[in-house]
This record gives sequence, C-alpha cells and structure tokens, in this order.
Amino acid sequence: MTSKVICIVLGGGQGSRLSPLTATRSKPAVPIAGKYRLVDIPISNCLHSGITRIYVLTQFNSASLNKHIKNTYHFSSFSEAFVDILAAEQTPTSGSWYQGTADAVRQSLHHLSVHEFDYVLILSGDQLYQMDFEEMIENHIKADAEISIATIPVHANDVPGFGILKTDTDNLVTAFIEKPKTNFENWASEVSDEMASQGRYYLASMGIYIFNRSVLYTLLQGNERTDFGKEIIPQSIDSHKVLSYQYEGYWTDIGTIPSFFDANLGLTDDIPQFNLFDKNYIFTRARMLPPSKMSGTHVDKGIIADGCIINASHITRSIIGIRTRIGFDTTIENCYVMGSDNYQTLEQIEESKEANTPIMGIGDRCTIKNAIIDKNTYIGNDVQINCGEKLEDGDYGTHTVQDGIVVIKKRAVIPHGTII
Repeated sequence: MTSKVICIVLGGGQGSRLSPLTATRSKPAVPIAGKYRLVDIPISNCLHSGITRIYVLTQFNSASLNKHIKNTYHFSSFSEAFVDILAAEQTPTSGSWYQGTADAVRQSLHHLSVHEFDYVLILSGDQLYQMDFEEMIENHIKADAEISIATIPVHANDVPGFGILKTDTDNLVTAFIEKPKTNFENWASEVSDEMASQGRYYLASMGIYIFNRSVLYTLLQGNERTDFGKEIIPQSIDSHKVLSYQYEGYWTDIGTIPSFFDANLGLTDDIPQFNLFDKNYIFTRARMLPPSKMSGTHVDKGIIADGCIINASHITRSIIGIRTRIGFDTTIENCYVMGSDNYQTLEQIEESKEANTPIMGIGDRCTIKNAIIDKNTYIGNDVQINCGEKLEDGDYGTHTVQDGIVVIKKRAVIPHGTII
C-alpha cells in the first residue's frame, strides 16, 4: 500500500457543533479517551493498513494540531513515510479559504503531485472507528472501480442524518440522496443477513472515499464544485464506476457535543464497541509521565490516564485524562475530565491555598455529574455540577450546557462553593 496510496485527512471546518471544545483548537485536535486526539484515529487506521503518506488538511485553530503532529509522528530518515499538515494558504491560483471538502482537496493537489501514487484515500478527522483500509483498497482494485465509498447499514430512523446510497447486486452505486426526511422506503439496499436481522437496510455514506488518481484530478479541475457528499459523488454516479464498500463494525461521527460525550463514556463499558485494547492500538504522542496515583477511591467503569493524582471518593463511568488532580471526598459520575497540560508546582499550590483560590484540577468535596471538563481548569472545593434539575441549554461564560451536558471551558476558574 505504501507505494500505491496517499491519504488526505479532512480536518473539518470551524467545528461550531463541538463548541466550546473547538474554541481554541481544531476538531482533529480535540482530546479523546483521556490521552489521544481525534486525528490519531484516522492516522492510526492508516498506519495499521500500511498507508504511511498522510496529509492532514486544516484551516481553523491549527496551532495545537500542528504541535501534536510534530511531536507524535516521527519516521526513519530512510523512509518515505510522513504525516504533514496542509493548512489553508493563499497561492497565485487561489486566495480563498477552503470552501468545502472537495475544494480543500482541490487546493492541495499541487502538494500531492510531487508523489508517485495510484489512489487517494480521503478520510474525515472527526470519526471513531477501526477499519482495515488495505481490504477496502484491494476490493476497489479487484472491482476495477474508479471511486469507492465506505458505507454502513443504518436503521430507517437514522436515514435523515446521512447521505444514503442505493446499490445493485454487484455493490455498484446506482443512486444517491442527501439526508432524505420522507419517502425513502425504496432506498433499501442488499445487506448481510446480520445487518438485515437488525433492520439495518439503508446504506449511509461514512465520508470515506477512494479515488483513482486520474479520476480525482478530472473531477476537481476545471470546475467550482466544493463538496464531495453534495456534489462530486452524486454527479459521478452516472459517469463513473462507483463502488460501495460495506463496513459492519463500530463507527460513529462525533461532530456534536452529545455524540462526543456518548462515544467517550462508551469506552468505559465492560466490552466497549470501540476497543482501545485491540492489537491495532491507537498511536499518539509518547509522554514521559509518571503512573497515576490513587488513594481511597472506589472506581466503577473508569478509565484513568497517566500522571493523575486522585483522592476522590467515587469515580463512576468516567474518563480521567492525563495529569488530572482530584481532591478528597469528591464524586465524579458520567464525566469526561480531559486533564491538564502541566503540573502546578508545590509553591503555586500553596500560594493558591493562601489566597483561597482554586488550584488546577478538581477540589475537595465536589459532586460532578454528566459533564465534560476541558483542559487546565480550576474547580474549587465544594462545587456541585449538574446535580439538580436539567439545565437550560446556553452559554454561561465559564461553561455551556447542551442537551443536559455541562461543558466546563478550557482554563475556566470555578470558585469554591459554586453550584451549576
């Protein structure tokens, strides 16, 4: 695969649906599972599939993503492997930002042209899944396809949220409809017996594409089409051989706060749908952190990352990210605590205590439920979050509320005794 395929990971737009987590970082840089970044998912899938030439396209808040890529993905000097950032740039032929997924790839073609490759794999940067792309590419080659689209069977009630494909008996795509609300009963396709038994008859596009090199250049050059899902794919079905590659494993788009929250807490299940402990583990930045230290804490379905100091009384169905400090007699339930980028010194902690201000982390005697705690937050003692009636959606300065989930913003300071 190394010599045949080059990969492009789409970093997404402004990421407003994941706000405030994307207020200071791009979507691919959002922390997941306590120690990883979203971009690590597609990159790890590529590396395990033998695809080692990867571009990540981004244009919003790219500094932290650049830093993560630089500190994480290092290859031998004698290897052609790379993971590089392609940020939106002004050139003699283009002076605008990326206008969509297809436009982003179009503006990046001159970077690809210096490499030898036969196929381009295009991925999204905000999905959680484990896929063998080598199998998908071999299927593409065997069928002599020009475009392949990864699809996943979904239930009828999920159809309005996806682009839906119709296929024939050879898995060739014959029609496409974007997020139909009604009258989609005739869009069912042939699926496996297992999927049929679950009532999953409709093939949803996963936003994962393979293009033959010449086909991609032909489709993108000489026109102003900006989006793969809305324009390029639907308009190519009649003129090109478009193949559906059915995937039946776990996959979720985590572009919203509720889906992001559910995907993370799902990792704490006894047998999670997304297996962090699989042999095809997720690559990420190697940090020289000490092991986590816990005292007097009862943990039920918890994931504890490296470098934590925890004195909490109870942690239930929660993820505790790197360098998290949690005080005495504190209860954490159904939460994702992202952790911190650094430790406070003993002197800084003592100064905060003397000034009666919170120290970094979560204080003593707190009760926090159904919350996402972004990095480098200062939550004081005796703080209660989401412990009463369901909160109204909105932005409240130090935090936001979406669908009953409280998101404490990065670097927020929550004073002692605060009730949210």
